[in-house]
Amino acid sequence: MEKIKILIVEDEMIIGANIALQLSSLGYDVIGIIPRAEEVLPKIRENTPDILLLDIYLKGDLDGIELAHIIQKEFKIPIIYLTANADDTHFNRAKTTNPYAFISKPFKKLDLQHAIELTILRIQEEKKVEVNELDTFVMSDSIFVRSHDKMIKININDILYIEAERNYCKIHCKEKEHLIVSTLKDLEEKLNVKNLMRIHRSFIINMHHIDEIATSHLVIAKKAIPVSPELKKQLLLHIQKV
Repeated sequence: MEKIKILIVEDEMIIGANIALQLSSLGYDVIGIIPRAEEVLPKIRENTPDILLLDIYLKGDLDGIELAHIIQKEFKIPIIYLTANADDTHFNRAKTTNPYAFISKPFKKLDLQHAIELTILRIQEEKKVEVNELDTFVMSDSIFVRSHDKMIKININDILYIEAERNYCKIHCKEKEHLIVSTLKDLEEKLNVKNLMRIHRSFIINMHHIDEIATSHLVIAKKAIPVSPELKKQLLLHIQKV
């Protein structure tokens, strides 16, 4: 995997060098230490970082917050602010740039590590949300889901049931399972197919594959799936009684 690239904007070069050493020891790629605001944009255009560590109190005509506003007109780079004095005025100004974290000076290596790791986690979650609409295409008889760098076709008739797992859905088919980035509610709205029905807040089932209906659950492919009383009534209305 490629290393996360981090650019440090800090006018105290000793502090910047210390941060760079700590980040390098944690396995990150420090692509530069820049002391002056006017030097930042050319550097970003040359080599765009994944994360920007930005001191709020920069010497010169621009402080870190003003610089952040300028950068955000051209780039979408997660910002972590470094500050020795986070008073309310500066904090409220900084909030308008939607930073990913604040690190107060002096700070420990663990503070830096946690801020970076939480930022990376947030970046990953945001990317999942961004590709959510691209990861699932629904047709009348099939659904295409992303698997690595390609789209896989799943015939709706092959779907046994769909299970919610937080912001993911696991599509259980006859031969294998597929994990997609979507809530069950969003997927239910896309899958407007008569054979598929939501019977529980965490499950959508294919009625063609029901093996057994019990009092509080039903069975599909040896899997006991809970069903709420009200939705069970709706389910029975769709099934021909023998």
